[in-house]
Amino acid sequence: MASVMALSSASPSYLTPIHDKLMPKHKKAPSDGTATPITPSLAVQLSYLHHPRPFKNPNYTKNVNRRAKNLKNVLTAERERERAEREARRLEREEAARANPNAAAAAGDIPEEAPTYTTIEAPPSLIPHKHLCDITGLEAPYTDPTTGLRFHDKSIYEIVKGLNPSIAKDYLSARGVNSIVK
Repeated sequence: MASVMALSSASPSYLTPIHDKLMPKHKKAPSDGTATPITPSLAVQLSYLHHPRPFKNPNYTKNVNRRAKNLKNVLTAERERERAEREARRLEREEAARANPNAAAAAGDIPEEAPTYTTIEAPPSLIPHKHLCDITGLEAPYTDPTTGLRFHDKSIYEIVKGLNPSIAKDYLSARGVNSIVK
């Protein structure tokens, strides 16, 4: 409370420009010095607007020649950087193997190209895709010969037989098949 009293008695020099802007014109003190000076409001007194900001670099200038890269360019550059790092590590391993063949044979590390659970890139699966029912999403051992829709059981087959050709075509296009419905 004492600090607020001290602030109200004498306004610091950094408050004077903003003080003139924030005080209403009809409440300004006369310039002849006969009236008491108007103290700034509490908001002006506690404002951090004119305090120095040591966390900002005063010499900072924005680089106008730098342009934003889109995601494709960023991913391509990252992939190229990782490939160059892998190649450098492979060459280092080969050099170490040439220098000391016994130590290289003893280190039974997993080759870096082998996919693991932590790597994102892996070769495509050799296991065939499961056929799923176009209506329910369950496994579909059957296919309707007229529409080409896959279905789970005979109750779904009754629904598939009752579909008109445009709806059957919509189901096929949702699966990514663009066949002609008879």
